[in-house]
Amino acid sequence: MADATDPRSSVYGRLLSAAFILTCVVVLGATLYYHLGEGRWTFFDCVYMTVITLSTVGFGETLDGMHDIPEARAVTLVLIVVGSGTLLYFLSNLTALVVEGDLQGILRIRRMQRRIDNLEKHIVVCGAGNTGEHVIRELLDVGAHFVVIDLDPQRIRVLGEDLGAEILHIAGDATDDHSLTGAGVERARGVIAALHDDKDNLFVTISARHLNKNARIVAKAVESSTIPKLQRAGADAIVSPNQIGGLRLVSEMIRPTAMEFLDRLLKDDRKLRIEDVRIPDVSNLVGHTLAEAEIRATGALVIAVRKPDGTFIYNPQGGERLEAGSSLIVIAHTEDVRRLRERLARDTLLRGA
Repeated sequence: MADATDPRSSVYGRLLSAAFILTCVVVLGATLYYHLGEGRWTFFDCVYMTVITLSTVGFGETLDGMHDIPEARAVTLVLIVVGSGTLLYFLSNLTALVVEGDLQGILRIRRMQRRIDNLEKHIVVCGAGNTGEHVIRELLDVGAHFVVIDLDPQRIRVLGEDLGAEILHIAGDATDDHSLTGAGVERARGVIAALHDDKDNLFVTISARHLNKNARIVAKAVESSTIPKLQRAGADAIVSPNQIGGLRLVSEMIRPTAMEFLDRLLKDDRKLRIEDVRIPDVSNLVGHTLAEAEIRATGALVIAVRKPDGTFIYNPQGGERLEAGSSLIVIAHTEDVRRLRERLARDTLLRGA
């Protein structure tokens, strides 16, 4: 059913009205014929006479003895004038619905596909179910470019209307290579497999890794037995909603204050995030300490440093030196993260410029 904001909704309304009027004309005409025939014609024969009169197929008078009843011919005249106009009105609205619906749909899909074809370094989200919806909301919050693949495009459009954003999407099966290619997976920087079934997420992982060797693939796994299979298939990270849910339940029980802090951090303040910012190899800040780099001046709070070998330094002190390829784990607003990335990418220290 079309929603109220769809321009085709008026066509739907006119079509339903025309169908109702046409039905009334057919029933009224058949009833008049039946009444005038005084039992000599069946009601079905009367309906048949009414329909062929409205359609103007030219079969003539199919009711025996109709020429003996002038009133019946008068009904035929009225049906030809009034009923034919109603039928034409119905057919015109039906044609408008088909033409406008198909044309608008085709043009919308083509426009969207052109926008998708221009994307690079985006994220492909496979699945817009319960998990996928939260993925989409978060990606919109952080301003990431992404494309959603789902079998139900209407669900995505409704979600986009609720969120006040147009969501680029492909209507199709995410396990199909054609759908992944249409979403530009070969140009994507990442793929999120958030389908309901673990088997489907496994297929997505295999296909996405085959089409893009360098993309970061994050997959959802409901059953723990699927995790090693996803790892072998090429997933870089695997998220188990059941495991995370269990840990969260325990945390809410034994450390409620910490959980309240995280909730407020990640939910109440939608622009405050925990982000990781990689230090470029060419950054002139390499070799300098956190204090010398004046990271705090950007507004970002460094809570950990990930070394190139994968080890973490938690709560780093000001004397911690920056290394090429390391990543800073920070709590910051999105604007602060942008300033931090800009500072790390510059060739000279701001304070010495």
